[in-house]
Amino acid sequence: MAWLQATIDAESTVAERLADALMDAGALSTAIEDAFAGTEREEPIFGEPGEPVDKLWSRSRIITLFDEAADVALLIAAAANACGLSLPSYNVERVEEQDWVRLTQSQFDPIRISDRLWITPTWHEPPAPNAVNLQLDPGLAFGTGSHPTTRLCLQWLDAHLQGGESVLDYGCGSGILAIAALKLGAVSALGVDIDPQAVRASQDNAEQNQVKADFRLPDQNPEAVYDVVLANILANPLRMLGQLLASHVKTGGRIVLSGILAEQAEELSAIYEQWFQMDAPVFDEGWTRLTGTRRPTV
Repeated sequence: MAWLQATIDAESTVAERLADALMDAGALSTAIEDAFAGTEREEPIFGEPGEPVDKLWSRSRIITLFDEAADVALLIAAAANACGLSLPSYNVERVEEQDWVRLTQSQFDPIRISDRLWITPTWHEPPAPNAVNLQLDPGLAFGTGSHPTTRLCLQWLDAHLQGGESVLDYGCGSGILAIAALKLGAVSALGVDIDPQAVRASQDNAEQNQVKADFRLPDQNPEAVYDVVLANILANPLRMLGQLLASHVKTGGRIVLSGILAEQAEELSAIYEQWFQMDAPVFDEGWTRLTGTRRPTV
């Protein structure tokens, strides 16, 4: 079996309308991406949860898939006409059926965090067998170690855990930080997430890595304090959760915050300065890690 894939460049003002019209005309799927992705003109667009992204890229690309027998030229013309547009330029290529699982797996190689810490998909042999290897496959929950926000947290754990710490991972995603903490010597780790799928994925990943971590929804989070609290989420929830997160950190304990854009670092650091002696921010590819030490409560 094969399919026909059409690639259509479109102005951002009409890309969504044209993509919807293509589906109405008989496309099997459509996706919109930056027409300049992978080039110096690529435009990163970030949004916070609950806040709409108010624009697409200045030049968008629609990738649409049709049945092999479809008259692609006719269907694209019909979609353009339905939007009141002239016929856009496009190209069509044949997509053969493949072993999609094997193809997807080939795109994920082991990720080096440090000399002693690696993230290795289950289908790969560990590149450094004597290192600490986290076995983690791409899945439904965020956190495979490839994103700078996760990498920044893993690097902190690798550099600062001494062994025997209690750890809370708030917004655990895949459970990667809690699992890494245990493998690096933490005595206990609890992961909390609002998404039941993330909780389940984290539990599966802990079993895969043969560690005993606990993962729960927020309303099941015990009233406890920890040596280290990690929160790799985004700026908006971090703004709102400051007092809650601080309440879970022991006096003299450490907080690690990530998911923060570089331009948000100063504001977030000022918020957490109420409870923590904050360190200088650390940056990676436009993202920030903030850390601090819990002050004694007055």
